[in-house]
Amino acid sequence: MTTPGDFEIARSVLTGYTADNELHRALTILRNEGVNPEVAVEVTADRDGIFCGITEVKTLLGRVLPETGREVWALDEGASVSAGEVALRIRAPYASFGLFETAILGTLASCTGWATAANECVQAGDGIPVIGYGARHVHPQVVGVMDYSAVVGHCVSTSSVVGQQLHGLTPSGTMPHSMVLLLGDTVRSILAFDKHMPPEVPRVALVDTFKDEAEEALGVAKALRERLRGIRLDTPKERGGVTPDLVHEIRARLDQGGYNQVDIFVSGGITPDRIREFVKAQAPVSAFAVGYYIAAASPVSFAADIKEIEGRNVAKRGRIPGLSVNSRLVRVL
Repeated sequence: MTTPGDFEIARSVLTGYTADNELHRALTILRNEGVNPEVAVEVTADRDGIFCGITEVKTLLGRVLPETGREVWALDEGASVSAGEVALRIRAPYASFGLFETAILGTLASCTGWATAANECVQAGDGIPVIGYGARHVHPQVVGVMDYSAVVGHCVSTSSVVGQQLHGLTPSGTMPHSMVLLLGDTVRSILAFDKHMPPEVPRVALVDTFKDEAEEALGVAKALRERLRGIRLDTPKERGGVTPDLVHEIRARLDQGGYNQVDIFVSGGITPDRIREFVKAQAPVSAFAVGYYIAAASPVSFAADIKEIEGRNVAKRGRIPGLSVNSRLVRVL
């Protein structure tokens, strides 16, 4: 049983199979030459973002670095990171971690990209919660890490069980269109949901499958009454998608029917720009579910540079030799 924040480092990473081949060749040559000095490596971001992935990187380094003669300093998970800022510093014998440069940079790049995109949505929501729904847009082997990153970016939850194992929050979910289509009726679907799901699972109905969204919303509200927690709108782009006006109409019709307790959740192609449209229109949205925008986020590129060798300041051309000053770094190993 894992606990939140417990990352399992894949065997392919530990064996170096995911590393750039040039690193394998370099280590072979350095070993044959008998060269393995203590180095200080600094990792910097190329643009602003929400720093994420250091918990997993710390787990990796804890596996490969020697117990003594090592120092790892980093920004906190979830901290803001600026372009050019040192986010991670490793001091240890080069051979102990040089092969893992690819994995370290890739982990930070992807996780920071996802966390940054999630935070852009959260900031746009101006207090309206955002749920990460990106699992269907990425390879299944990275779903958990992506969902963890979305929570680091301040999403209130995500949709996968594997994400829950890393971030510890209850996964969110309503019902898929496939279930509604197979049962043949939206009201029948929510009644079946209510019959078979444990009482602690919120009753949230998808209301755009067969009929007008407002009509289906009222139908499920009448069927479940006070047991209905909310409705989810996922109107496809072929019908114009979910709009602020639609949310306003459904809210008014639910309130007129006495169903003030029913929340309205909005999904389907949600981006920060679309969220700002709902906020500007003061549409009564209880939460946004964001999938593709988070999942498809561009990685935040990180670079690793040797800045010291056996205490001697060094750097490649274009970089300043010696350690950078960053008082925000804290020792993590």
